[in-house]
This record gives sequence, structure tokens and C-alpha cells, in this order.
Amino acid sequence: MLKHIPAILTPELLKVLMEMGHGDEIVIADGNFPGAAIAQRLIRLDGHGVPEILDAVMQFFPLDSYTEKPVGLMEVVAGDPAVPVIWDTYREILNRYEPEHCEIEFMERFAFYERAKKAYAVIATGETAIYANVLLKKGVVLPEETT
Repeated sequence: MLKHIPAILTPELLKVLMEMGHGDEIVIADGNFPGAAIAQRLIRLDGHGVPEILDAVMQFFPLDSYTEKPVGLMEVVAGDPAVPVIWDTYREILNRYEPEHCEIEFMERFAFYERAKKAYAVIATGETAIYANVLLKKGVVLPEETT
């Protein structure tokens, strides 16, 4: 155990977050996402929801300020009556940690899958909300932020 690190951030996940470089992407996926079929690296956090993982990750994860929209969400499929209210929670979390650059790109379902295939890692969660997948593009940690 270490001080001040949320317990939800497993050693495997911390290692992956540290390995990622500028421009690398990670997906925090809901329980319906085909993570095992898509992921280059799959991290299982099945007992947790996306918002609690997103909140823990964003404490340490810089979003890419060189990209107009460093966050990606899977847009609702045409004709689907779903209203993903979980997105409001994501906006709140993202604004808390990265208010200057947390713009969101909405991607068509299969475009999201293709992008996820190229992601550095996918975190599989037990999230039951639909359209709850979120993609994060890693930014740069500046020298004054390392202390």
C-alpha cells in the first residue's frame, strides 16, 4: 500500500498509466464493451463503475492539451432512445481535474471500436450504464507538475 493513491488504482493499472506516453490513449469501458476482443492490454476492474475509476485516474492523468478534444465518448446509435445521463457525471469529473482542456469528441459506435483497438490499454469495468465508455488521450506532464 502507498499513501494518497486510491485503492481502486491497482498496481497493474498504475504501471500502465506510467508507461503511457504523450498521445497514447486509454479506454475505461462499460460492462458491455468487447474489451477482451479489442484490447492490446486489458485491465480488469469488474467490481467498479466507470465514474469512480475515471475520478481516480484523473487525479494523476494529464489530458492532451495539444488535441482539440482529448476525451472521446461513443455517441448514441441512431434510433436508440437511450439518454446517457452518466455523461454529465463524466463532465463534472473532467472539469474538476482538467477544466482548461476536457472537450469531448462523440464517435460513431464502430469508429469508437476502431480507435479503442489502437488504444494503449482498455480497462474493463462492471459499469451497467450503456454508452458509458470513455476514451482519454494522455497529455504532457510539465516539470513544475512533477513535485
